[in-house]
Amino acid sequence: MVRMGLGPKWTCLFANDFDHKKSRSYNRNWGGGVLKTSDIKNIKTSDLPGQSDLVWASFPCQDLSLAGGGAGLKGGRSGVFWPFWGLMKNLIDEGKAPQIIALENVCGTLTSHGGKDFAAICTALNNGGYRCGAVVIDAALFTPQSRPRLFIIALRNDLDSPLNLFDHGPSPKWHTRALKAAHEKLPPKVKDNWLWWAIPEPPVRKIRFADLMEDDPASVDWRTQEQTRRLISMMSDVNLAKLRDAKKAGRRMVGAVYRRTRRDGNGFKVQRAEVRFDGMAGCLRTPAGGSSRQLIMVVDGKTVKSRLISSRETARLMGLPDAYELPKNYNEAYHLTGDGVVVPVVRHLAAHVFEPILSHNACRGREAA
Repeated sequence: MVRMGLGPKWTCLFANDFDHKKSRSYNRNWGGGVLKTSDIKNIKTSDLPGQSDLVWASFPCQDLSLAGGGAGLKGGRSGVFWPFWGLMKNLIDEGKAPQIIALENVCGTLTSHGGKDFAAICTALNNGGYRCGAVVIDAALFTPQSRPRLFIIALRNDLDSPLNLFDHGPSPKWHTRALKAAHEKLPPKVKDNWLWWAIPEPPVRKIRFADLMEDDPASVDWRTQEQTRRLISMMSDVNLAKLRDAKKAGRRMVGAVYRRTRRDGNGFKVQRAEVRFDGMAGCLRTPAGGSSRQLIMVVDGKTVKSRLISSRETARLMGLPDAYELPKNYNEAYHLTGDGVVVPVVRHLAAHVFEPILSHNACRGREAA
């Protein structure tokens, strides 16, 4: 998805993933020869051809997620940042440091271990010869999916950048309270080299969740009336009120439903169905369990139907075109999309950060020559 977001003007020199199923999808859509399926610990600089302008890493989020176990960068999954950074240090030592390093992860990175994990990442970048900054971008600006993610963007110290890419301080659009708090906890040297990235806002999104819906999906079936009634019976009074309002709307209403574990009035854990009819889908997650799969609820007057969100609908929420070939297995497709990066978010960063920096320095190099 990052490769698609960067666009056809970019050439992918090397890609890596540990997951063989994801790798098969990558090769089906992009062809073979570039992707190496392996633990990042086994990747050597000799595997990386030439010198790249950009290195992008989206390392596992489980240990950094607010829903995770809290292991942070010491965890077995999110901790793969360190072998990745070891690979980057080796490139730096060999004189092949990329111009830009971009890291993507969940916003829990900012608060993990009281901000120490975020500080460790930024300190590593700083010690490696990079100035860095970070932004939080919600995919909702581009697609009808609530999906805020943290993007750490580091620029090699010897490079210049157009002045309009930086601001003197945080922007309320891209720098959340959590990000500003994490920045305050950075070591002084890292703070001195910090970049407040200035990114233009995208045009107002007009597409709604309902616009992406398939009327007759191939990957899932509509549920029976009894199954839909059972889903409704799991709703709280607040969510039942949303359903009643949808029935009174006088038009077809499409809602997104998640099943979550909540505590009832007596403190006991119960499973609840929570619905939203605001034109948005909830954040896609990997289907580790049945409750993590998002459902669709369609209300047309008194008629209420429900089903799982289709694999193609998840792809559309991630900004993937319908020409993108998905795994035939539903869970594999859901895992692929739920673990991905939203395509138009990457394109926005490429158009307004990566490409201006690279173009500016290419011109500077020609002038110097």
